[in-house]
Amino acid sequence: MGRSQLEKQKTHERIVALAAKRLREEGLDGIGVADLMKEAGLTVGGFYKHFASRDELVAEAVESAVGSWRKHQEEKGIDPASIPLDAYVDNYLSERHRDHCGEGCAYAALTADMARSGDAVRTIATEGLRKNFEAMTARMPEPETREARQKAIIASCLMTGALGLARVANDEAFSKEILETVKQFVKDLPNGGTK
Repeated sequence: MGRSQLEKQKTHERIVALAAKRLREEGLDGIGVADLMKEAGLTVGGFYKHFASRDELVAEAVESAVGSWRKHQEEKGIDPASIPLDAYVDNYLSERHRDHCGEGCAYAALTADMARSGDAVRTIATEGLRKNFEAMTARMPEPETREARQKAIIASCLMTGALGLARVANDEAFSKEILETVKQFVKDLPNGGTK
C-alpha cells in the first residue's frame, strides 16, 4: 500500500472512530457531517473521499462501536470470552462506564436508535449481539447447555438495561443502587439467582 493510500486509510479510521464515539454520546441522528469533519480537522468536501453517504459512515461507526471492546481485548491477546463473569460485570456496571458513554457499550447508548435504523445497521447490531451472547455464555458454568445460553442472554439484557437506566437517573445514590443491585444479581445468576 502506497503512502497516500495508507494516510487515507488512517484518516478514514480516525473519522470512523470519532463518529463511533459521537454516536454513542449523541445518538444516530445527533451528529452532523460538518461538525464531525470539523472535529476531525478536515473539510466537509473531504468526507466524500471516504464515504458515499452519511448512512455509510453511520453503519461503519456502529460496527466500530459494537466491536470496539472486543477488538481492544483481542489486540491485548485476551479472548473476551475468557474474562471471568465477576470481572466482566464489575467493569461493565461501573461508574466509569456509566459516566463515559462515548467510550462504552453501543447497546446501552444506542438500543432504541439501532432498533429504528435501516437493515445495514440492524444487521451489524444483530451480529454484535450474537458475539456478545456467545462470549457471555462461555462465562457461565456448563456453557454448552441451553440453560447457560438463557442465563447469558438474561445477564446481558439486565446489564445493558441497568447501565442505561443508571445513566438516566439524576440522583447519584439511586444510580449507584441500580448498578450495584444488578451487578450482584448477575454475579449470582450462574448459581441459580440472588442469595
